Amino acid sequence: MSARIAAVIPAYQAAASVGEVVRRTARALPEVVVVDDGSSDGTGDAAGEAGARVLRLPENRGKGRALRLAFETLFAEGHDAVVTLDADGQHLPEEIGKLLDAWEDTQAGLVLGSRAHLFTRMCGLRRRSNQWSSRAILIGLETDIADVQTGFRLYTRDLIAATGFPEPRFEAESAVVCRALRLGLPVATVGIALGVVDGRATSHYRPLVDSLRIARAVVRARIEPLSP
Repeated sequence: MSARIAAVIPAYQAAASVGEVVRRTARALPEVVVVDDGSSDGTGDAAGEAGARVLRLPENRGKGRALRLAFETLFAEGHDAVVTLDADGQHLPEEIGKLLDAWEDTQAGLVLGSRAHLFTRMCGLRRRSNQWSSRAILIGLETDIADVQTGFRLYTRDLIAATGFPEPRFEAESAVVCRALRLGLPVATVGIALGVVDGRATSHYRPLVDSLRIARAVVRARIEPLSP
């Protein structure tokens, strides 16, 4: 594959885990960028020592803002696509090849690393949350995507140029799927393995607050005017 691709790891208070994630990711993609989202525990330093290029936000602004900084920086530099994965080790860097293969096979602008086949191994609340939220987010849209909120993804420059990425926090990942589907842009999925299936211990996701944010963002993404 001749495309220029970088791995992007948004990180907040992840000093204990980010270095190992960086080192393993570098075996799959030579360019690894960590966005330190205002951490106070040395996350950025740990990432840099492991070999990552570090972009820093001066204060915690949320996953959406961290990813947008990476998109603006890397796509302006000429990258064709980025792969995103979490800093806590839940996403396995060794699975990046599955996203790349799916992109090469489908030429989709967005490839989602799906956890749907693992939902039954999650705790009851998390399993139901993932299943119901994915169905609610996509209701009325012609798609069989079963896992909308996965953070293990491949985004292309053209996809982000078409959809934008305006939301500041976790809701950005759900809203961009809605926009892509409304615009008729191809979205592919591929099943992935996880390092930790449940992920509650290391997640910064706040079930009530962030679920409400996602609901509002999805409503906006479904009704706002979009330019093809």
